[in-house]
Amino acid sequence: MTEASPLDAAAGAVRALGAPHLPDQWAAAPLTVVMPTYNEAGSLPGVAEALLALPLPGLRLLVVDDSSPDGTGALAEDLARRAEETYGHRRVDVLHRAGKDGLGRAYAAGMARAVADGAHHVLQMDADGSHPAAKVPELLGVALATGAGVVVGSRYVQGGTLSDAWGVHRRLLSRWANAYAGTVLGTRVRDITGGFNLWRADAVRAVDLTTVDSAGYSFQVETKYRALRHGFDLVEVPIHFEDRTVGESKMNLMVQLESVAVPWRLRLRHERETWVARAAGAARGHRGPLG
Repeated sequence: MTEASPLDAAAGAVRALGAPHLPDQWAAAPLTVVMPTYNEAGSLPGVAEALLALPLPGLRLLVVDDSSPDGTGALAEDLARRAEETYGHRRVDVLHRAGKDGLGRAYAAGMARAVADGAHHVLQMDADGSHPAAKVPELLGVALATGAGVVVGSRYVQGGTLSDAWGVHRRLLSRWANAYAGTVLGTRVRDITGGFNLWRADAVRAVDLTTVDSAGYSFQVETKYRALRHGFDLVEVPIHFEDRTVGESKMNLMVQLESVAVPWRLRLRHERETWVARAAGAARGHRGPLG
């Protein structure tokens, strides 16, 4: 099975069924959506409402707020309280962090918390409305049907589309970033930089989030690459990626520089580990069975 195999039969069957038709047992599977926020008060309520309205009784939302100056953290607590009153049990939780420390570290903290709390699957999702909530049941269905360790909501497989609001420069930059990382790392993942990813809990544990170095958006590249290195299958499902309508992008020069450096760091580390393993194997061979 190739690393980015679509597993056509199973994944295609789930996509054909559509979101409302997941078996009850699948729909009730414990799924935690991890959603980092920093100044997302304008968009978070609508995204949270769309998620909780899905026909997925096992879905929980974990908001990871980095002490947003606009009060997103307090708003998330209010959403959690109102959701509990509506559904009769806790469906929204909030993880407050001391300050802005990078998207990757926010995801690492939230994903580790979700798995520790018993989630069978963990979904990374932006709070700005760019990721389609309506696709979540399909991602979960594909994960359960195929057994994939990671299911990527992909902009760049057949059927994936981008918002018309994206200009030519932004489209070319995104395409280049994916082609660059894929070439350096030798993967066939079409959207390795994408942030709409559903993880099996054991895949989250395997990548060892405590040792992930990437603080920014390159967290997406590093964690997918680690999952592939650990032998997990990765399936890409086409999505429409919408442009944010509220708030501001968190992309800056330092994040872009990290994204350029990380693929090479991962490749060199992999080559070094491979060399060390081969050298150790050769040394054992020279010693012979008696040592």
